[in-house]
Amino acid sequence: MSAPRIVQNLIERITTNVENVILGKRQVIQQTLIALLCEGHLLIEDVPGLGKTMLARSIARSIGCDFSRIQFTPDMLPSDVTGVSVYNQKTQEFQFRPGPIFAQIVLADEINRATPKTQAALLEAMEERQVTVDGMTYAMSRPFLVLATQNPIEYEGTFPLPEAQVDRFIMRTHLGYPDKSHEIAILDSQIDHHPIDDISQVVSAEELTNAQEAVKTIYMDEQVKSYIVSLTSATRDHSDVYLGASPRGSLALFKTSRAYAASQGRDYVLPDDVKRLAVPTLAHRLIISPSARIKSVDPATVVKEIVNTVAVPGTRAQRSSAQ
Repeated sequence: MSAPRIVQNLIERITTNVENVILGKRQVIQQTLIALLCEGHLLIEDVPGLGKTMLARSIARSIGCDFSRIQFTPDMLPSDVTGVSVYNQKTQEFQFRPGPIFAQIVLADEINRATPKTQAALLEAMEERQVTVDGMTYAMSRPFLVLATQNPIEYEGTFPLPEAQVDRFIMRTHLGYPDKSHEIAILDSQIDHHPIDDISQVVSAEELTNAQEAVKTIYMDEQVKSYIVSLTSATRDHSDVYLGASPRGSLALFKTSRAYAASQGRDYVLPDDVKRLAVPTLAHRLIISPSARIKSVDPATVVKEIVNTVAVPGTRAQRSSAQ
């Protein structure tokens, strides 16, 4: 089976399985899986009660991965996330007790309720796939995905995520309210038990890591790469933007576009793939200028405007000899 077919098959199996719990949110489920295929992390920004925790648990069960949920609070310490070294009197040595970050899928619930010091405890794990405690470095297991949630409504007792941490999330998405028919279906599905109890493993962690490697073989034409850089560069020059997307944003769009192309069964990336993922991949990286904030300018609107104005290049039909 070709690399794109491997990825497409895996995405379809997991999505179909998770849809037994998360109804009517196929696009969000697939965006979560794209982040997982890119070995990235996802920020879900939405109000409580929309199924963010159930989404993370369903995906973890579908791929047979360890799942951990961290409920962030203002009094939480960094060691509550990473773990702590404890002195063992019998061996007269310090032993490391891993924290909840040492799981393959980690739900960082209401991450903006923790203090900046505790939020920073996630930075090394998210970027370098390791945690350093008392001078000792401990590697994270593969696959490793942080699903962080934050409530955009409640501002009291919250600490906004610093730009450096927001930038480490490969995408930001929103679940949103279900429509009426899906909300009725949610009621019907929980008459006597929760559908999460019926979720079973449909792929192995090894299959997922193979799919992650398969994504890296997807071809992207030089002109599409130039198009990605043109989009991110345009965010830096936009009149309503104080700080645009960094090269990490270009790299994120590069990775997610390849993963999306593979999920569609293609071994090459189209400009439309880049367009489709530009908003969830770039919008959260922009800092809107104070004058634009007064006018309620939204980062997603800025990215959409840029996508509509930056010229889409024509791609060559075949790879060049240098590829």
